[in-house]
Amino acid sequence: MSEPFIFLCPEITRQHVLYLIQWLKDDDVRKYLSDSPNISNHMEQLLNRVNVPVMTHFFSGNGRFYMVHNKKKAPIGFIRLIKKGNQTELVIVIGDKANWGKGLGTSTIREALKIAFFENRSEKVVAKIHKENIRSIRAFLRVGFTLEQAVGNTHVFTLSMSQYIKSIREGIVVQKKIYITELDKERLMKLIEEEIHNGTVSDEAIQSLEREIQNAIVVSPHQISQEVVTMNSKALIQIDDEEETVEVSLVYPNQADMANMKLSVFSPIGTAILGYSEGDRISWSVPSGKIDIHIHKILYQPEAAGHFHL
Repeated sequence: MSEPFIFLCPEITRQHVLYLIQWLKDDDVRKYLSDSPNISNHMEQLLNRVNVPVMTHFFSGNGRFYMVHNKKKAPIGFIRLIKKGNQTELVIVIGDKANWGKGLGTSTIREALKIAFFENRSEKVVAKIHKENIRSIRAFLRVGFTLEQAVGNTHVFTLSMSQYIKSIREGIVVQKKIYITELDKERLMKLIEEEIHNGTVSDEAIQSLEREIQNAIVVSPHQISQEVVTMNSKALIQIDDEEETVEVSLVYPNQADMANMKLSVFSPIGTAILGYSEGDRISWSVPSGKIDIHIHKILYQPEAAGHFHL
């Protein structure tokens, strides 16, 4: 799925300030910010006190400030880039709640990283996020940030220049569209949130699974093709050039059992086969390198069997 197009506007107009005031009066938008609860009142006073069309300099005193616009050129949020030595702290807010859940936060972070690394010449970008701000945490993990430390309610995520360059070189290639059911997506996203809180699964595993979910076409359980690997499906697969096929089941982590080839959806092969279909060949990265997976046959799929509760 292609990333939604956004661009960053460095010029802050009076109209932009009106958008900021509107967003920052919303408790849902403001609740995880460190700004004063009265920040919107201060902005209103600024508008009344100063009659100039462009107000950029009022917002650039503590780093670089940009308005975030979507592909329709409508303001949807803002970012701050605060340079501290060889690091840049990144703050991102999608203020327009109608645009939440569309991947715009992820796209905004990617654009901000270009400025932080190539214009600010930073060696590391830092994001300090409240532990309950799951939406923001997911967006930063998706781009490649990793958890460096937890201080009270604040989780500190970082991305170094070398990690950023590596991610650009490697890229993420989506081989084909994959499919998941609405119920599987709901359960998996809830599971991801729990794992982010608990920290029992690696950031890399979380990112891989979430990328697959974001790249998937979501359909109702009654519409999914019986040839697709869904949660609790059993499939016959072949790995690399092994002569024999292996029967595997795709399960949730608490049901994983390698001795009986019950693969957790967070495992590399488990994540790889989710949403793919009978006959598909998948090239996938694992800790030891890359492997090729061929899905020979779907032996059991809950939806095809009418077991929609699984």
